[in-house]
Amino acid sequence: MAEPAPLTIAGRELRSRLIIGTGGFASLEAMGEAVAATGAELATVALRRVDPSARGSIVDVLEEAGCTLLPNTAGCFTARDAVVTAQLAREAFETDWVKLEVIGDDRTLLPDPSELLDAAETLVADGFTVLPYTSDDPVLARRLEDAGCAAVMPLGSPIGSGMGILNPYNLRLIVEHARVPVILDAGIGTASDAALAMEAGCDGILLASAISRAANPVAMAHAMRKAVEAGRLAFESGRIPRRLYGEASTPTEGVPELRST
Repeated sequence: MAEPAPLTIAGRELRSRLIIGTGGFASLEAMGEAVAATGAELATVALRRVDPSARGSIVDVLEEAGCTLLPNTAGCFTARDAVVTAQLAREAFETDWVKLEVIGDDRTLLPDPSELLDAAETLVADGFTVLPYTSDDPVLARRLEDAGCAAVMPLGSPIGSGMGILNPYNLRLIVEHARVPVILDAGIGTASDAALAMEAGCDGILLASAISRAANPVAMAHAMRKAVEAGRLAFESGRIPRRLYGEASTPTEGVPELRST
């Protein structure tokens, strides 16, 4: 069987279609083992939770696991804060890639559409490769793409909720019309959620708490890796159509008709 095509974002090829978040792990050791188990090559890191100069930190653990850092603007509630945080992260981590988050509500953790779009436009103009966390709104996803974002990252359900994909119809619309990679971000609870997202045509999955808060994070990391791979393979293979009635798998044409005498 041929090797699966890599995930390409802004010209960069990633063999793994799973991106891992680093929040919520009980220890750095547990995080390192889980990251290795996922096979992820990209991991999000919140600048507000990390001291880039400190040794023995998340940064070191991710480097040892062969994972590239993707700074995010977690905890920002305005475009201005998000832009400043992204600029600080660029200096601290020496990368112009950023996962853009601008939260509009501190309970649901849903994004603020207008502030998100404002921040995205500013950062793209400043030379960033922007991967925005967005709601499952096809119109907003298209506007973020038009603003120059390298990917769009719609939620399946609110961050950390584990509710899975609540609006598969909207997700399908985003996937169908996007000209950049679509990476499901937030809401994954278990492996079947990840597989369904990939079967729906998503190019990748970003998840954190589904692994970090699982009873056995390393085992769940293995499960998520397999689910993402299986879901992508199923999508590329082409599923059979859904039918209202059954259809025999064995053809009836040409079969001799038995007559009673």
